[in-house]
Amino acid sequence: MYLAVKEVKPVENYLLLLTFENGEVRKFDMKPYLETGIFQELKDPSLFNTVRISFDSVEWDNEADVDPEVLYHESISVE
Repeated sequence: MYLAVKEVKPVENYLLLLTFENGEVRKFDMKPYLETGIFQELKDPSLFNTVRISFDSVEWDNEADVDPEVLYHESISVE
């Protein structure tokens, strides 16, 4: 079972600040993904900043998305 993303905010250095349905706030680093496939387009900061909630996860204007399980398990908790 996974936790749905309820809020997303792009922050500097290709990081996403995510709030999950359990209220937990976590930081996800997109930099490792920016060398692969459709994610390469997100190197453009104006495109990266188009991130939004899509169903239980996040999506960009170029239709790139990341699985909510990946977002949760590969992110770090923000105190």
